[in-house]
Order: sequence, then C-alpha cells, then structure tokens
Amino acid sequence: MNIEIRDAALEARIQKQLQTTDSGTVEEVLHRLLETQEEQDRWLQENRDAIEAKIRRGIDQLDRGEGIPEDQLEAYLAKLKGQPE
Repeated sequence: MNIEIRDAALEARIQKQLQTTDSGTVEEVLHRLLETQEEQDRWLQENRDAIEAKIRRGIDQLDRGEGIPEDQLEAYLAKLKGQPE
C-alpha cells in the first residue's frame, strides 16, 4: 500500500514524530501512533460505564446547586492538587 500525503502540515507532523520518537521509518511512526490510538480506544471502551456514571453524578450535583462558583474554581482546584492558592 502506498500512501500519498498532500497536506504539508501533516507531513511536517509526521517528520517531527520521526525525529522525536527515533523511529526509523514513517511506517514505524504510523504503527506507533495506531497502537497508541487503539490503546486509548480500548481504555475508553473498558471505562465507558464509569465515565458516564461520573458525568451523570456531576450533572446531578449541578442540578442540586452543588457546583463551585466560577470565581472560586481556581482556588478549589489548587486545593485539590495540594498547591497553595
């Protein structure tokens, strides 16, 4: 199979991946990228129910007025991360 890349920006991204990953060929770059994408797809599929449950829980909390006001959000997130405000 031959693949022709007509988009210069895409070609530049592939070349960057060649250098960044020390891949020897474009084929290796594509193989690596496909493996990564497939792994992410598997993870999403395996965790879909848990992700959807968390989203539902968050929406329910917002519906009950338990959200964090926008002006307090940054401080709240910093606290969660253990950083000083």
